[in-house]
Amino acid sequence: MSDSIIGAGPRRIDGRLKVSGAAPYAADHYPDNMAVGYGVFSTIASGRITNLDLSEARRSPGVIDIYHHGHFPSLYHTPSSMMQGNKVEETRLPFEDDRVYYEGQFVALVVADNLENARAAAYKVKVSYDEDQAIANLDQGVKAHGTQKGKGNHSRGNPEASFAGAAHSIDYTYTTPVETHNPMEMHATVASWRGERLHVYESSQGVLQEKGALAKIFGIAPNQVEVESPFIGSGFGGKLWMWPHAVTAAAASRETGRPVQVVVPRQQMFTTTGHRPETRQRLRLATDDRGRLVSIRHESINTTSFTDQYVETCGSVTKSLYSCDNVLVSHETTRVNRGTPTSMRAPGAAPGLFALESAIDEMANEAGIDPLEFRMNNYADRDESQDLPFSSNHIKDATRQAAEKFGWSKRTPEPGSMRDGHEIVGYGMAACNWEAMRFPCDARVSLRADGTAYVTCATQDIGTGTYTIVAQAVSDVTGLPLERITVKLGDTSYPEGPLSGGSWTTATTLPAVAEASRKAIEQLKSHATSGKGEFGDVAAEDLSFENGQLSHNGRSMNYTEVLNAQRLASADGEAHTGGADTSKYSFRSFGAHFVEVRWDPGISNLRVSRVVSAIDVGRAINTLTARNQVEGAVVMGLGMAHFEATDYDSRNARPVNNNYAEYLVATHADQPEIDVILLDNPDYEFNEYGARGIGEIGITGMAAAVANAVYHATGKRIRELPITKDKLMENIPEPQRA
Repeated sequence: MSDSIIGAGPRRIDGRLKVSGAAPYAADHYPDNMAVGYGVFSTIASGRITNLDLSEARRSPGVIDIYHHGHFPSLYHTPSSMMQGNKVEETRLPFEDDRVYYEGQFVALVVADNLENARAAAYKVKVSYDEDQAIANLDQGVKAHGTQKGKGNHSRGNPEASFAGAAHSIDYTYTTPVETHNPMEMHATVASWRGERLHVYESSQGVLQEKGALAKIFGIAPNQVEVESPFIGSGFGGKLWMWPHAVTAAAASRETGRPVQVVVPRQQMFTTTGHRPETRQRLRLATDDRGRLVSIRHESINTTSFTDQYVETCGSVTKSLYSCDNVLVSHETTRVNRGTPTSMRAPGAAPGLFALESAIDEMANEAGIDPLEFRMNNYADRDESQDLPFSSNHIKDATRQAAEKFGWSKRTPEPGSMRDGHEIVGYGMAACNWEAMRFPCDARVSLRADGTAYVTCATQDIGTGTYTIVAQAVSDVTGLPLERITVKLGDTSYPEGPLSGGSWTTATTLPAVAEASRKAIEQLKSHATSGKGEFGDVAAEDLSFENGQLSHNGRSMNYTEVLNAQRLASADGEAHTGGADTSKYSFRSFGAHFVEVRWDPGISNLRVSRVVSAIDVGRAINTLTARNQVEGAVVMGLGMAHFEATDYDSRNARPVNNNYAEYLVATHADQPEIDVILLDNPDYEFNEYGARGIGEIGITGMAAAVANAVYHATGKRIRELPITKDKLMENIPEPQRA
């Protein structure tokens, strides 16, 4: 395997298309005679529709039809199974009945000849409701109807007894708010029927799952559905599964006999396309007199909808990151009047590690041990939750490297003891962790007579660089330069590929692409050694192939000459690779964040000034895009720590900041100096490239590292995200003066 392209940092092969505006996103497709659908969304969070007055809307220019619970085709439910390939997150069909479960739910769809007319008519639809008292937040949900048991629970040993007899212990509760995905590209569908066949352009991280779900919902065979998503303006997990707008577009298209486009307005992306749920997490930790963990209990509750149960597995990392014989992890949910939650970058682990790594810091302080030393002494060497060795675990090395680069040794432990002019400086750290997953994948590679390679796979590139690393894998095997490799992704007509989520795309896709490349070379050798080939006197296995050249005993020929001599268009290879064998090893990625914050109490200004992150994800296929992924995750983690929260009116469960002006995220001005260290420890137990996923690990632990630094600067322990200035403006201790 060549080292020249794998591990290098070539620029994205799709970059020119994107910066020039030539890359087609879902809403950029305009089939002939296309109509446009615009939603009418509920203005209450709980109740029933008692009347729909459509008279004025129907008289509006360009209106074709208006769909609602009394006028919509009969559809089927999907089993919503990821393993079957038909999962959705909101299982209730649009317009299934007159019931309203959350503010912003589709209650009607106006279809007109263009967007302006559809939107204008939608505003004229008058909806009357019989409104019920809404459950607005987690506390109200627990009080009204308690909790339901979730998945991902774990226990070992006797954590309760060990806690009671421990030398040091803590018992604190941490809370995180609803966070909403806000990718640049809004959710969009363009659906059209061609006879009994349905074609969909979708902004999707999982075209095969959408294909399977649409087939179930419309009662047709999967081969009658094609979904395309060649370019996506990011998704952060919100586009893993199909949402109601796509069903409405497909149904409206079949009913009207015209292609129909539906784009979800930004305001409704806060209501009807998922979110990270609100969580409440109780952490009880205890150590012996040497500071070794003897008991860990991590019990979490998250909000879910009235139509579906979504579990935010906050304790997914707690089970295995630290060594402890006595552990309890439990997950529960409570129903509220919000849309169904869904995966958001590092689901479970991002809010879970905020709580765990904040608690670890508090436990270290309680035990009188430096937080860095405490973690180094308690990191697990094997996965004690499964009693398996890690395939590769370099968290101690990552922590050491980051600490040295950051300058942790200069930290003085007393809160408020470090000052630079008007600012009080705080240092904080946290571990980061994410599971490594790999699934079955198919791929096809063609070595073409024109000297190019053509690669297809039905995975997606959500902006992370998948096009480029797939080309790198082909280049690695064939020796062809990247500019002669065409990669096609995001189409269900291609060989089956994975969801673009969970940080598993690279580890899943590249082995299949590499194997397909090798099979294409095998077919090429077969052509070359056939009776009419140039190497007819040579056995295929004796031919070598390097940099596009076939050779044997001093004779060499470019593969294009072999194909053209026989008037063959291409040599082709198809491959199917399996998932990871999890019976022998636990596969995870590891790392550590170190954060410097600066607090000016005179003007109540808090900022993160510096971050050092060391990440152990095996081998980075493309160091440029890998660093970009970590940097982006770090900034998103800063947004989680300081800004992001979707607020709901406690009286009626209506979102009050569901727009991009009042929902705050980190901007360029908030980005600190970021130093990313990528450890290079290939994990060949996981796949032939030694690569694990990198998209999500960078956000895990980041909010805790900020919170721990804030405590060091201010003496205030913030256990409720986001860390806003008002939470720091009272009772700030005076810093020690030199």
